[in-house]
Amino acid sequence: MDIYNSAFHDDYVRYGQCPAYGRTKENMEQSVRDFPKVISYDHDKAVGVLSYKPEGAGKYYIGCLAVKKEEQGRGIGTALMKYFMADHPDWKEITLVTPKDKEDNIRFYTGRFGFDIVGES
Repeated sequence: MDIYNSAFHDDYVRYGQCPAYGRTKENMEQSVRDFPKVISYDHDKAVGVLSYKPEGAGKYYIGCLAVKKEEQGRGIGTALMKYFMADHPDWKEITLVTPKDKEDNIRFYTGRFGFDIVGES
């Protein structure tokens, strides 16, 4: 919960809501059941998380990629994505949603990983 709250606090302030911010213990327990998590540690401290949902036939939905605000810019998000992709060599399609005005996020996924923007809402 600390990773999510640190990573998404600014989104909550900016948009007035953020589904990943301010989750209750019960919300997180359900999220763990619904979306497997890959957690990145710096020594014994959890600093990042990637949650995903297998959709079958090599398709995966990334529900969340979050790095604690004070740890961002150190390559943790990149390492989580690379680990996920290597750990799921069957992947053919990875989908996710990010705010269209968050240009750093868009560059991260399109520039670093070659993702395409396939829609806006």
